[in-house]
Amino acid sequence: MVPYHHAYPLRCITLFLTLVLSAAVSLRGASRVLEVLGLAGPAPTWFTGRLWLLRLGYYQLTRPKVLATDWVWIIDHTVQIGPEKCLVILGIRLSRLPADETCLQHSDVELLDLVPVQKSNGTVVYQQLEKVVAQTGVPREILSDHGSDLKVGTEQFCQHHPETCAVYDIKHKTATVLKRELEDEATWREFLHLAGQTKQYLQQTALASWAPPTQKVKARDLNVAPLVAWGQRILACFDQPESDWPTPEPDRVHEKLDWVKRFRPALAEWAELFAVSTTTESVVRHLGLTAETPAVLAQRLQPLVHTERGQRIRQELLTFVTAQAALARPKERLVGSSEVIESVLGKLKRIEQDQATGGFTGLVLSLGAIVSQATEAVIQKALETVSTQDVWTWCHETLGTSVQAQRRQLMKLLKKAEQKRGQLPTTT
Repeated sequence: MVPYHHAYPLRCITLFLTLVLSAAVSLRGASRVLEVLGLAGPAPTWFTGRLWLLRLGYYQLTRPKVLATDWVWIIDHTVQIGPEKCLVILGIRLSRLPADETCLQHSDVELLDLVPVQKSNGTVVYQQLEKVVAQTGVPREILSDHGSDLKVGTEQFCQHHPETCAVYDIKHKTATVLKRELEDEATWREFLHLAGQTKQYLQQTALASWAPPTQKVKARDLNVAPLVAWGQRILACFDQPESDWPTPEPDRVHEKLDWVKRFRPALAEWAELFAVSTTTESVVRHLGLTAETPAVLAQRLQPLVHTERGQRIRQELLTFVTAQAALARPKERLVGSSEVIESVLGKLKRIEQDQATGGFTGLVLSLGAIVSQATEAVIQKALETVSTQDVWTWCHETLGTSVQAQRRQLMKLLKKAEQKRGQLPTTT
């Protein structure tokens, strides 16, 4: 079957989009795969596939949504080069949540709005949220990471719509707790410093397999798990006979890594804190926020805690989850984790690749293709109802001139100036 006004079979189009969206293949890579397979004669170019992707995304963004009172809006900003930031609003109805113990998948949510702006604050976010009410009705829940403008805008929205509750993403809550506990701890800072030095010493040597993991500059709370796990593995090796070590240079191992032994008690305590935080995230991610969630969480955290510090963090997170779960009505299950939107935005950056360095481009529309169900029937309807001109008009009106386009204009001006300087003066 060939969609109306198209040259390629629907099977070929679906395969191209599946390669890009589900198999992490680049646009150019997907074109080459189809060329190798030879399924439709001459393979579509990467730019043709890009248009398919944008038309599907535009269709998912603009198609009518169901008006209901049980919508959950999951919101976040994505930022690239330049002054712009883009508010992304994903939605799912509480009546359509997957079964208990199942996390949200990309196909469970749909794109409600996509709003690039030059400047964002609480008032701007509130206005953006109010605009989406016309599409879905007033939501039951708004879930975010409580970035300053998102928090203020959501609170303002909830003041005007008391039936809506604002929920704080559990991952960002646990990350905030870990950051507070560790960033000012002298022992942790010393451990990070020594691990960084050891990484430099060992990465180009025969002991590279013993080197600690690379530390992240941004989102430093993500350093906790891999570094603590590495430290515990080193200690476990030291607890074994040297003859069992996977290295012919035990003396050099002692020389470069004996310092880890000083942190044995601290590593056990840090591992406990991390176990408490990850268990809390897992419970909320899988069960959601219900009347039963706090009791389940308390039961699962109890055997993990052995120190006074761990007990304090356990109680803090348990109190937080209890307060969030209290927002749910009887027999209602709210969403407590915005992990799905973080994953969706990560996939967008993977699709954009180097184009992300040029600011927002039309590829931001691919967010609509990443989420929801992209069946052959949906793809066919999208391609037959959305024209290329619809996509170009949306990009022009919504995105304006991209940083990449401005660079091209600047290079043209510089080229003209160079040509003028290179012209020889006329003589008479």
